[in-house]
Amino acid sequence: MRFMVLVKATEESEAGVMPSEELLAAMGKYNEELVNAGVMLAGEGLHPSSKGARVKFSGKERTVVDGPFAEAKELVAGFWLIQARSKEEAIEWVKRCPNPMEGESEIEVRQVFEAEDFGEELTPELREQEERIRAQAEANK
Repeated sequence: MRFMVLVKATEESEAGVMPSEELLAAMGKYNEELVNAGVMLAGEGLHPSSKGARVKFSGKERTVVDGPFAEAKELVAGFWLIQARSKEEAIEWVKRCPNPMEGESEIEVRQVFEAEDFGEELTPELREQEERIRAQAEANK
């Protein structure tokens, strides 16, 4: 199973405050543990929302809203994509993570949908298309 591990933003991360050398070193060590265990598929920090945008959808209309966005605690400051046998295993890996922010912080763990989760709605043709897209995306790396 794949899990998206979301590091929630804080006022400091949204203000562009960079992590300390000590935190970067601790995160590097943690990332090495994830990679060496075959758990980490991807992981990155994100720039503050002031450098981002949102695209709002209403039927066929698209509206672009530039950041920053309110409510830092609802924003994402970074992520990992990990492979684990269960949600409990994913949580155990997250509990080993260094505190990603100075002071209080929060990390959310969400399971990623797999093709089999979609049932009959994912027809053989759609499944083939999905496999083709994944293969092309992997080749693009």
